[in-house]
Amino acid sequence: MPELSIIIVNWNGGTLLRRCVETIVSSEPGTSYDIIIIDNASADDSLDQIRRSESLKQLFAGEQIRIVKNTENRGFGAANNQGFALTDAPFLFLLNLDTEVRPGTIDTLLRTIKSDETFGVCGPKILNSDGSLQISAFFNPPRVWHTILSQLKLYHLLPHRLRGEFLLARHWHHDRLRSVPFLSGAAMLVRRKMIDEVGGFNERFHMYSEDTEWCWRITKANWKLMFVPEAVLLHHGAQSSIKRWSSRERLKVRLEANFNFEHMVLPGWRVAANQLTNYLIVCTQIAGRKLLGVNAPELYWVRDIHREHLKRSLKD
Repeated sequence: MPELSIIIVNWNGGTLLRRCVETIVSSEPGTSYDIIIIDNASADDSLDQIRRSESLKQLFAGEQIRIVKNTENRGFGAANNQGFALTDAPFLFLLNLDTEVRPGTIDTLLRTIKSDETFGVCGPKILNSDGSLQISAFFNPPRVWHTILSQLKLYHLLPHRLRGEFLLARHWHHDRLRSVPFLSGAAMLVRRKMIDEVGGFNERFHMYSEDTEWCWRITKANWKLMFVPEAVLLHHGAQSSIKRWSSRERLKVRLEANFNFEHMVLPGWRVAANQLTNYLIVCTQIAGRKLLGVNAPELYWVRDIHREHLKRSLKD
């Protein structure tokens, strides 16, 4: 049994999937590992590209790569849960198909999670395709004051250091090892013992917010999520959802998933307060654009979504 199982969920990943797996191999992890690819009914040749890759033939020969083909798109969380059930490895590395692993990243994450029994998840510093920082640590779930300070840019009233500590996200430099309330599901090295205690992803979330809800359960069970800046990984970002939805559809799915998450884990008054804050902030932004003579039709559309969510939260 390998010490580490690397789980990748694929849906029409094309060359990105092959590149992801090849970078895992070229990063030369210093531990025994296997790779489990859960394919959500892809219609492209991404799996064939994996099988044809010269650099991966040895892994196939040694049965270090396993492929599971679903007959339907089961979603990100459910597919990862399939992967969890296929291995007894003490550590698992969840990777998006559009990531590239740099040398030393896996070893650094493993070394960190082994250093403390309370560490349930370790996440790397994630970079965008152009090498810029991709935000991957957030507060979870957000509070009204987080939203007000961030969206209305009142964070400028805070000293920069305090701003980063209290708001995380783009206000924090992602430059030190620390426990955080949320880590991006794009790359998570997790402890099997934690999964056995907390459970896997909630399959009610088909896409978006499944990692948010999982991180919330993990922290509620007193496991720590650790951000590890010395481990670095490239993430091209949202490649599967881009193929599936337009930018407007993608935002709508994300906002709906966020609302469902809040409705699931927060008391009703907090859900209503969050939705009212979102609605009022968008209305303020629309008024500001009008004063400047700027037409922003997308804000009207977002306002209507928040208004509907506010109505639903008040009704519940």
